Amino acid sequence: MTGPVVAALGGGHGLAATLTALRYVTDEITAIVTVADDGGSSGRLRNEFGVLPPGDLRMALAALCSESEWGQTWRDVLQHRFAGDGPLGGHALGNLLIIALWELHEDPVAGLDLVARLLQAQGRVLPMAAVPLTIEAEVSALDGAEPGAVRVVRGQAEVAVTPGTVESVRLLPGNPPAYPESVAAIRGADWAVLGPGSWFTSVMTHLLVPEVREALEVTRARRLLVLNLDPGTGETAGFSAERHLETFATLAPRLRLDGVLVDPAVVEDESRLAEHSRRLGATLHVAPVARRDRPGEHDPLRFAAALRDIMSIGRGVR
Repeated sequence: MTGPVVAALGGGHGLAATLTALRYVTDEITAIVTVADDGGSSGRLRNEFGVLPPGDLRMALAALCSESEWGQTWRDVLQHRFAGDGPLGGHALGNLLIIALWELHEDPVAGLDLVARLLQAQGRVLPMAAVPLTIEAEVSALDGAEPGAVRVVRGQAEVAVTPGTVESVRLLPGNPPAYPESVAAIRGADWAVLGPGSWFTSVMTHLLVPEVREALEVTRARRLLVLNLDPGTGETAGFSAERHLETFATLAPRLRLDGVLVDPAVVEDESRLAEHSRRLGATLHVAPVARRDRPGEHDPLRFAAALRDIMSIGRGVR
């Protein structure tokens, strides 16, 4: 297969959906994954060993696995989660494997590359930053809070489920170092794809790492933002598609986009959304990417077709 060189940025299920679709478009894929998760198995391992949270990295690797019997088998092994209330309960085996490789190899990227080889992965997975990150959000309209009061909510797991309105986000440490390989991948790509995914805790975190944001600003790659299938839930409850673009502009005022991809079900006013996209330098692409039987999930083939169409015609020249 030949295709564009793509750097895909995000985390969790959203990034996994993008990577699964991209595998039908190109085999030149680098996933650049957020490292702010502090819940579940990843949070436990992060606290115990002081390492990068492995969960989102594991999910990205699994999404890039080979379609061969070997690749699919090892994907299932990687994703296997232990049951029970004992010390292993809740841990994904892939998380433990990644931690073990990190203990054997000084460079975490070397460990991730070994897992990619085991999976015969169609691409590479890199951390967004070189240190574990903590997300802090200023949240308003929390239950029981005084009208207009803003409180600080700390941690990815807490921000992701906050019942309030996220007003702003920041990372701790405040100026985290990026992995040089991640910066190089963005600079050397033909396309940089952000999203979909949890807006503040998976997608926007990349814009808060100075070296990553700068690489996105100066890269010769075209930049595509993929909006969520259901933009107004979770940490963005009540947000319209337009408000997502407004928060993007606020976090990275110098970053221009070339395209915005959105499913028709998300569009309330196409002309207004197109105008918001133009303010970011982008062309709006409205295309069905959701499954017909489960509208809240991406259909890999429909998503891939939309990505292929956008990347092949190269709309949205800066």
